[in-house]
Amino acid sequence: MARAIHSMIRVRDEAQSVAFYRTAFGLEVADRLDFDSFTLIYLSNAESGFELELTVNKDRDTPYDLGDGYGHFAVSVEDLAAEHARFERAGLKPRKLVEFAPGGTLVARFFFVTDPDGYEIEVLERSGRFG
Repeated sequence: MARAIHSMIRVRDEAQSVAFYRTAFGLEVADRLDFDSFTLIYLSNAESGFELELTVNKDRDTPYDLGDGYGHFAVSVEDLAAEHARFERAGLKPRKLVEFAPGGTLVARFFFVTDPDGYEIEVLERSGRFG
C-alpha cells in the first residue's frame, strides 16, 4: 500500500521560506541536502511524517511563474520493482526506475507516473533517505 510522504515546491529564498513555514505551520528543518546547482530542504513537524520539500535552484534570480514551477506529490512503497510492474500491468505507463545516488550514497530509488490531468506523482522505495 502507498503512503504519502512529501510534496515539493520551488522557492527562491531559503531563509525567508523556512521562516514562513516555521511561523505559519510549525514546520522545522528535518533534513537539508546541498548539491552544486540546487538545495533540498525537508520540513516537517511532530503532527505527521509528511514533509514539505523546498527546492532552491541556485541560479534562479527571478520569481517563479507558477505555471512553470515543477512540483509533485510523492508516496513511498516497500517494493518499488513490484509496484512498477503492477503499474505497467494496469496500463498506467510508469516511467523508468531511477536510482539517485550522488557521490555513491543512495538518496532514493523511484519512478514517476502521470495522472490523467498531467500531474506528476513520485513513487519512492522505502530505502535510502526514505527508508
